[in-house]
Amino acid sequence: MSDWRGWVPRAWSLALALLLLGPALGPGHLLTYDMVWVPDLAVRPDVWGVGSGLPRAVPSDAVVAVLDEVVPGALLQKPVLLGALVGGGLGAARLVPGDSLAARLVAVAVYQWNPFVTERLLLGHWPVLVGYAVLPWVLLAGRRWRETGRLPASLLVLAPLGCLSASAGLATAVALLAVAAGGRRTAPALALALAANLPWLVTGALHAVDARTDAAGAELFALGPDGVLPPPLAALVLGGVWNGEVVLPSRDGVLAWLGLVVLVVLAAAGARRWVRTSARRDVVALVLCWAVGLVLALLTWAAPDAVGWLAAHVPGAGLVRDGSRLLVLCAPLVAVLAGCGAAALLARAAGPTTGTTPRVVLAGVLAAAPVTLMPDAALGLSGRLEPTTYPASYAAARDAVDGAGPGDVLALPLSSYRQPWWNHDRKVLDPLPRHLPRDVVASDELVVSDVTVAGEDPRVREAAAALAAPTPGERADRLAALGIGLVALDRLAPGTAPAVAGEVLLDTEELLVVELPGAVDRPVRTSWVVAAVLAWTTWLAVVLGAPGLALARALRGRRRRPETAPGRGPETGPETST
Repeated sequence: MSDWRGWVPRAWSLALALLLLGPALGPGHLLTYDMVWVPDLAVRPDVWGVGSGLPRAVPSDAVVAVLDEVVPGALLQKPVLLGALVGGGLGAARLVPGDSLAARLVAVAVYQWNPFVTERLLLGHWPVLVGYAVLPWVLLAGRRWRETGRLPASLLVLAPLGCLSASAGLATAVALLAVAAGGRRTAPALALALAANLPWLVTGALHAVDARTDAAGAELFALGPDGVLPPPLAALVLGGVWNGEVVLPSRDGVLAWLGLVVLVVLAAAGARRWVRTSARRDVVALVLCWAVGLVLALLTWAAPDAVGWLAAHVPGAGLVRDGSRLLVLCAPLVAVLAGCGAAALLARAAGPTTGTTPRVVLAGVLAAAPVTLMPDAALGLSGRLEPTTYPASYAAARDAVDGAGPGDVLALPLSSYRQPWWNHDRKVLDPLPRHLPRDVVASDELVVSDVTVAGEDPRVREAAAALAAPTPGERADRLAALGIGLVALDRLAPGTAPAVAGEVLLDTEELLVVELPGAVDRPVRTSWVVAAVLAWTTWLAVVLGAPGLALARALRGRRRRPETAPGRGPETGPETST
C-alpha cells in the first residue's frame, strides 16, 4: 500500500475519535458513572488489591496512581481515551485481509462507532475500552507468533495492557489462546495470559471469601435490548447494555433497524471473501472469539437464574453477569466482515461501464454509515461527555486527611453514586474516596430500578452496624475499633448520615471531615502483601521484558550480520541490482 493510502485509515480513525469525544477532550476531569479520575490518585494499599474490598479496579488504579505522579490525572485521561479509540480502529483495519482501502476505512468506522463503544464510554468503563482497543493487536501479534514461531516483543506489552480490568483480561486471554495456542506455543501462550492477569487473579483470590456476588444482579446486568432491538439482535450490533440511561436516543427508532440491516448485509457479502483470503487459523480464531462472546452474552439473557446462582456460589463468577460487556470478543469479527463486505460490494460495482467516481462515492457512504446511523454519538455523545472541575473543598479534604492521625476513612452517606451540581448534574461514582490519600471504606451497594444489589466488602457492613449505635460517641468508638480514624461526609449526596463525635478538620458547603479519637491503622496481612508483591512483580517483569527481548534480538542480529568488504555490498553474485 502506497504511503498516502496507509495514512488515510489513520486520519479517518483520528477524525472519528475526535468527533466522538468532542468536548470530553477539553480542560478538566471527565466524570461519568464509573469513570472517576482525580488530580493525583494516591499509591495506597487498595490500588494494589490488598484493601478490604474486592479488587475491582486492579490493576488499572495502580497503573494510574503511578503514572499520575508524573502526568496530572486531568491530562493523562485525555490520551488514554483518545488512544483507546484510535488504537482500536487501526487494529481493526490491520485485521482486514487484502489491500482494499475502502475495506479498512469501513472496519475502522464499525470498530470505533458502535453501541458498545458509546455505552461503555458513557458508563465510564475506560479499562474495558483499553482492552477493546488492544484486542485486534493481540490477535495480530498472536498470528505473528504462530507463523514465525518467535514471540513478538510487542505482545509482552499488549497482553498486560489488555488486562487492566478483570473482564478485559478474560477477553484478552481468550483472544491470545484462540490465535496463538497450538503445539509448543500452547504452554507459553497460557503462561503469558496468566501472568498478564495475575494482579487481579491473585488479589481476587485473597478476597475469595467475599468474592461471591448477589444473585439479584444477574437479571439486572443481563444482556438487554438496544433501544428497539431485542437482546439477540442487539448482540449482533454490539449493543444490549443493562443500563438504559446510557443508550442513545437514535437506538429507539428506525436508524437502529437500518444499522442492523446494513451490518448484516455487509457481513454476509464479505464472509466468503474473508474466508477465501485469510489463513484457516485466523478464521478459526476470530470465529471462536465471536462465538465465546456471543454465547456468554446470550446466556445472561436466556438463563439469568443460572448466572445468578454461579455468581452467588462460585467466587469470581460475577465477572460474566454483565452480558453486553462480553461482546467485546465479537467486535473484531464484526469489523473484519464489514470491511470485507464493503470490498466485495465495490468489486461487484466495478464493471466496465462503471466509472471511478461512483465507486468512490459508494466507498465513502459505506465508511460513513456507522456515523450516519448513530449521529447522536458525535460531539461527546451529544454533549453528555463534558469535563468538570472539582470544588476546592476536595483538595482541602485531601490535605486534612493527610495530616490527620491514624486510621482509614469512612465515606458517608453509605451510597455508591452521586449527582452533584458541579458535575453538570450527571451521575458518577462517589469521587471523594479516590481524592483521599488513605484507604476509604465506601458503600459498594448498587441500586438499579429500585432493586438493591448487595455489596461484598465486609468492612462496609461492619461500619453500617457501628453507625447504628445510639449516640455519636458510641458510633465514634465502634468505628475507631474497626480501624476507621476519619469520617468524610458528602453534604451534596442524597441520603442521611448519623452524626459521629470527633474533631472537625474541614467544614464546607460540600464536605465535612471529622477525625475520630482512639483509632489505629488497620494492618494488612503479611501473607497478602507477599502474594501481591509476587503477582505485581511478575506482571511488571512481563511488561519490562518487551524492551529487553527487542534489544536482545537486535544485538543478536547485529552479531550474525555477515561482514562485507569495503566498498562492496552483500555477496549476492557478481552483480547487485539496485
